[in-house]
Parts: sequence; structure tokens; C-alpha cells
Amino acid sequence: MVLSSYNLIDVLLSLTLAFIMLGVGLSLTTESFRILFLFPRPLVVGLLSQLIVLPVIAFLISYFSDLSLPVKVGLIILASCPGGTTSGLLTYYFKGNVALSITFTSINSILTLFTIPFIVNLSLLFYYGKATLIHLSYLETIIQIFAITIIPALIGVLIRTYKPAFALKAQRPVKVLLTIALAIVFIILFFAGNVKGGTGITSKEVLNILPYALLLNVLCMSWGFFLGLITRLGISNSFTIGIEASVHNTTLAFLVAGTLLHNPEMEKPALIYAMFSFWTAVLYSIVVKKANGIGIFSDFKT
Repeated sequence: MVLSSYNLIDVLLSLTLAFIMLGVGLSLTTESFRILFLFPRPLVVGLLSQLIVLPVIAFLISYFSDLSLPVKVGLIILASCPGGTTSGLLTYYFKGNVALSITFTSINSILTLFTIPFIVNLSLLFYYGKATLIHLSYLETIIQIFAITIIPALIGVLIRTYKPAFALKAQRPVKVLLTIALAIVFIILFFAGNVKGGTGITSKEVLNILPYALLLNVLCMSWGFFLGLITRLGISNSFTIGIEASVHNTTLAFLVAGTLLHNPEMEKPALIYAMFSFWTAVLYSIVVKKANGIGIFSDFKT
């Protein structure tokens, strides 16, 4: 996959995601990031958890399941792909640590250039007795990170810094527009998958894979949240790590399984995961905030 291969759908999707990150950036100030880097423990704990523990959880689930070998590898690929723009938007909606979420996305996107090939090759070696060469484009990924995540969010932060009254006034209508933008993202991803050939998944396969995909989602979410509590990171940071741990970048999983490994069977866990993970994250957000004794859109207590 190279830059020249992008089509209209890719461009539209990228613009929509960039707009989402611009809206998310409006809720931040430079102070948000300064505090994060002065006290980086939530970032370090979350990154180590995502890079090491989540693939291990997926491996254990796949190992003890009755899934086919390609689907087992697909489950591990999915767990190796960190949260993307959607996790940032959910964190923004439910007033978690948005600066932490954006920084997670940016750093993870670079680290996965190295971790995904390593983890996927290990899983292929374990299940198939052989590894394969997987190459993620460094230049393309870095351009995507800056164009879709960092630059739009930075523009939002600058607007909030220099035009705070406008930024605060714009947040309510922006939330509505972001909801519409997110709906567009889901529609594009769904139909783009079919246009590009889809996976040919059957209802029987959905019923077979769904329990394991759901188990992965719940375990990752629970692990992220309780890890934050155990390490005394506060409710807001714990909530954010839970979101980041459970809302995986299924688009990246499609790329690795379908485009790089040319195995539609390995795409199926990501396809099923994409159907429900946003809604389980919403349910998780509501439960955490209710359990914390505050309104859904109120600020977290630390």
C-alpha cells in the first residue's frame, strides 16, 4: 500500500477523521499536554499495557478456542492494533483525559511499525510453523499520523488557546457535527469493505467468532481500567486507558490481514469486532461514570 494507491474513499475517510481530531482538539489547551509530559506515568503504564498485555490476552483466548488457525492469528493481529481516532472521540465525549488519548494514538501509531510485524510473525510461527515478511511503510504512516491526528488536533488546541470564547461556544454544535462525522466513518468503512471484495463471512462464522471477539473486548477494557486503578492513576486516566485498550484500530487490522498477508480469513475477527466495539465502549463509559456518582457529561473526579 503506497501513497499513490489512495482513492476517493481513502481521501474522504482521512478528511472526516481529521475533522474529528480538529473538534477533539478544541477541548484541549497546551497545559493539558504539559501536565501529561510532566507526569507521564499514565502514558507509560498505558503504552506498556497495550504493547505487551493485550496481544497476550488475545493469544490466550485464541489458544484455548476452537477457532480456525487463520482466525486465531486474526484475533492476535486485532489486539496488536492500538486505538485510533474513534477512541479519542469517545474520550472527548465522556470527558476522559483527551490529551492522554491523542498522545496514545500518536505514539502507538509509530511504535506499531515495529511491534505489529514482530507480534504477527510470532503468531504465524506458532500456529503455522513459519513466519513471513510484513512491512509497514514508515514514511506513509508518519505522514498519516501528522495529517490525520496531530496537525488537526494542534489546530484545535491553537484555536482554544488564542480564541477560547469561540472554542467554548463551538463545542456544543461541534459535538453534533462530530457525531455525524463518526457515522460517516462507519458507513465508509462498511461499504468500502464490500467494494474491495469483503471477506465473504457467513452468519455461522459470525456466531462462532463473536463470543471470542466479545471476550477480547471485555477483557482488554477491564484490564485497562483496573490497571489504572491499581496503579493509582485516577478515574479519568483509568477510564481513558480502558477505552484505548478496547477500541482497536480495525482498519489497520484489515490492512495487515488483507493487504499485507492476503488472507481474508484473518480479517474476519476485525470485521466482527468493528460491529460492536464502539457500542460496548459507550456502555462502558456510561457504567463507569454512573458508578463514579456523576452525570454522563460531567467532569471526572480524580
